[in-house]
Amino acid sequence: MNRIKKFQPIISLVLFASLFVCVQTKADVITQWNIKARDTVVAAKLNTAVSNRALAIVHTAVYEAVNAITKRYPSTEFKVVATNQASVDAAVAAANHKTLLALVPNQQKSIDQAYHAALGVILDGAHKDAGIKIGQEAAMFILAKRLNDNSNAVENYRPYTTAGKYVPTVIPAVPHWPNRKPWMMISPEQFRPVPPPALKSKTWARDFNEVKMIGAKNSTHRSSEQTKIAKFWQATLPPIYHGIIHSVANISGRNVTQNARLFATVTRAIDDAMIAVFEAKYYYGFWRPVTAIRNADMDNNSKTKRDASWMPFIPTPMHPEYPCAHCVVAGTVGTILKAEIGDGVQPLLTTNSTTANGAMRSWASIDDFVQEVSDARIYDGVHYRTSAEVGTEMGKKIGGLAIEKYLKAK
Repeated sequence: MNRIKKFQPIISLVLFASLFVCVQTKADVITQWNIKARDTVVAAKLNTAVSNRALAIVHTAVYEAVNAITKRYPSTEFKVVATNQASVDAAVAAANHKTLLALVPNQQKSIDQAYHAALGVILDGAHKDAGIKIGQEAAMFILAKRLNDNSNAVENYRPYTTAGKYVPTVIPAVPHWPNRKPWMMISPEQFRPVPPPALKSKTWARDFNEVKMIGAKNSTHRSSEQTKIAKFWQATLPPIYHGIIHSVANISGRNVTQNARLFATVTRAIDDAMIAVFEAKYYYGFWRPVTAIRNADMDNNSKTKRDASWMPFIPTPMHPEYPCAHCVVAGTVGTILKAEIGDGVQPLLTTNSTTANGAMRSWASIDDFVQEVSDARIYDGVHYRTSAEVGTEMGKKIGGLAIEKYLKAK
């Protein structure tokens, strides 16, 4: 037993190396490191917004390193004397390693293991050394550019109350996110939508009654399939969307630079989408269904009826309702993937969910996937129909901007 323990570190390193050798025959180095990076931010217990920022930085550094070597697309601000003899695999490993260590230092052991395993299957020599150098330089360049993006600003959210009046004491999620520096947007409010429906309107009554009926914890109107969908999309961390990106990245014939650019484009766009949606959420401060339904006697709408004990199917997220963040992200991702596929054959989109015990779901079209996300948040009991529709359209605009900025060059 003691001898086995003695060799456990060596066994672990061999297993990591074997993983990299095996997957290279099925998926390129970009998708493999994406799995490692997203698992790392999840293990670090970063929230959804912070996780998306981290992965945007990681994948941007990776793309800059790869493109510096392959010169597949026009160069960006990252200027380095690179040779196409440098190892792309070494550059990708070094860029991931350096950015992840900077962003989630509490995961150093796991990050180091993956890095050394990846380098262990690359032949030593000048090409390997050159790749490592380019990857590290790209990482330092992107980390420096995002250092002052206000992600570490003081959270100075002020709860709405009157002197002496109790309010729930949990501070909402990332109230400082609207002050962050975007990647591509002119400003966080660039895509701020119109206000949510007026409380006396027919639209508000429709939205209210739909979520009250189908999104209740013990709803008898929600089908078993709708309940599965609701549970599936309770997950909000990056892996649930990155699995869908893999469906496109794994299309036969794609090259390493294409995938590096795709992941960099989508992750930066998602990060901007989170900035934009939280700006809108905190600007409007619209009430969640659990608040509205329990206080329906206050909305002056005869078509809404109060239910003092109503509960949503899933716990309500700790930030304002409007618009739907999941829907904004889905709209963003879907728009970019459509542009990436172009006239090509669309692959079956597949991903899994940690909130549904690892269950897998697949979609034959991008539109079906995006629509399911919108429906899910109503089945969950945490969003209204208008919020879902507005969020999706907002995401499409952000995705369109990413296409113009990042994918236009062919």
